[in-house]
Amino acid sequence: MIEVGDIREWRTHDVVDAGGRKIGTLESVYVDTRTDEPAMATVQIGLPTRHRLVFVPLEGATVGPGYVRVVFDRALVKSGPSIGTDGVLPAEDEEAVFRHYDLAYESGASGERRLARR
Repeated sequence: MIEVGDIREWRTHDVVDAGGRKIGTLESVYVDTRTDEPAMATVQIGLPTRHRLVFVPLEGATVGPGYVRVVFDRALVKSGPSIGTDGVLPAEDEEAVFRHYDLAYESGASGERRLARR
């Protein structure tokens, strides 16, 4: 399990897939609001003048010198839901992020958000 405090230290480091191929740069961490554990990261991808942020689950992720390795393939991550570099994930779009990775999604009992940026 990656500790929240530890993963923040990896901001701006490379995010790579299981094969070691670079996906992009770690931008921020989102925690599961039910457990306060790291759940997703946003990864900055794209051309220098047209960046965007894609979401990738942190379950099974490992850290190494200068990188965070996720268990999802680079192509899958890059084709996932994204937001602009100054954007915020709307609550109604959270389910699409989970669905992209075939992960179960449940909002809170009162409909509250599942992810919170840290």
